[in-house]
Amino acid sequence: MFLYIIGLIVCFYVYRWFRELGRVPNKSEKFVYITGCDTGFGNLLAKHLDTKVFRVIAGCYMEKGEVELKKCCSDKLTTLHLDVTDNYSIKKAAETIKALVGERGLWAVVNNAGISFPTAPHDWLEIEDFKQMINVNLIGVVAITLSVLPLIKKAKGRVVNVASVFGRISTLGGAYCITKYGVEAFNDSLRRNMAPFGVKVLCIEPGFFKTSISDPTIYESHLQRLWKRLPQEVKDEYGSDFIDKTKLVIKEKIEKILDPDLMKVVSCMEHAVAAVHPRSRYSPGWDAKLFWLPLSYMPTFISDAYILKNAVEPKVSVL
Repeated sequence: MFLYIIGLIVCFYVYRWFRELGRVPNKSEKFVYITGCDTGFGNLLAKHLDTKVFRVIAGCYMEKGEVELKKCCSDKLTTLHLDVTDNYSIKKAAETIKALVGERGLWAVVNNAGISFPTAPHDWLEIEDFKQMINVNLIGVVAITLSVLPLIKKAKGRVVNVASVFGRISTLGGAYCITKYGVEAFNDSLRRNMAPFGVKVLCIEPGFFKTSISDPTIYESHLQRLWKRLPQEVKDEYGSDFIDKTKLVIKEKIEKILDPDLMKVVSCMEHAVAAVHPRSRYSPGWDAKLFWLPLSYMPTFISDAYILKNAVEPKVSVL
């Protein structure tokens, strides 16, 4: 019986592998709009899809990002300034894209832009810290999608949303996990809503990768900044050595699991854009597949116990 089950699992994965090999035709006529192309996954994806002869439209927040992309990509790639928190910027970008794609419509939008700081215990933060990240990571995703959704429907194309494995399990204080849970919810409802129109909606849920969004040095500097503005009462609750203990955890645990191979994520993004039969969800990174996702399905008392065991305890603790 056990061998039959193993055989069925092997057959399923072989069948899925063959099914997912096919790529869409006429790639040189398909436009792909990517947000957050200054650095990281978005930047690599823009370059990668350009080599695959897609017509890439790369949204960059900084002029420097636009200039550098133009230098290393073909003349088929179009860059545009984009601030995902600014309605005027989003509308202007959508108008430019509409003029570019014409009656063909937009094949895909990849909602990649995001930030991860400030991340800290909730009682260190103010509401503005939450609003900033929610505006970029969640409202920005919704706003960008809605701005080009009619063009996506025209092409019977795709929406690719970059969430995170931390849209499945919440381990961090601050708005990051909140926004990624929100992206997951938006992704699921949009996928069902758009199915009758022939539009595919896909989600990328990366684990820990070595990008600016997970840079330990940046994380530490944000913690120091937040610590300085805390009332003395809160500092006393956490203890004067809390920051040092947190830095040690970052160095001994988090830095070691950061995967430097960003192409694992970019390959999933490319598959979501280019495959005839894309997956509904992609979870690049062994930590996502083998640890975080399984942990998210565990009973709450197990996931809580693990996360609390590995967290830095405040000086005043009842645990």
